[in-house]
Amino acid sequence: MISELLLRFVIGGIVVSFFAMLGGALKPKTFAGLFGAAPSVALATLSLTALKRGKPYAAIEAQSMILGALAFLIYACLVFRWLMQKNFRVLTTTSVALLVWILCAVGLKLVFFR
Repeated sequence: MISELLLRFVIGGIVVSFFAMLGGALKPKTFAGLFGAAPSVALATLSLTALKRGKPYAAIEAQSMILGALAFLIYACLVFRWLMQKNFRVLTTTSVALLVWILCAVGLKLVFFR
């Protein structure tokens, strides 16, 4: 258990550092946070899953991550539109959009994973 946590820490740290350097080289600098977070955690998780449970299981996890990212893209576009163009309230907007995100993620799962 301790060795797995240590391995997760090391792999996660290396991948986060790599993506932070990549993000720091891009303009605008706000990409550094974007590239330092989600991709690095996803890659660390997938690599550990592939080592522990095998490649087929990691492939299913990767597909689930992609579908979740697509659902999140819909959420982000919806929140942007409602907040910036329609001037809706923040709590209402994010609450309703969160339900849309969940419905999109579940719907995509039902379509692609029968």
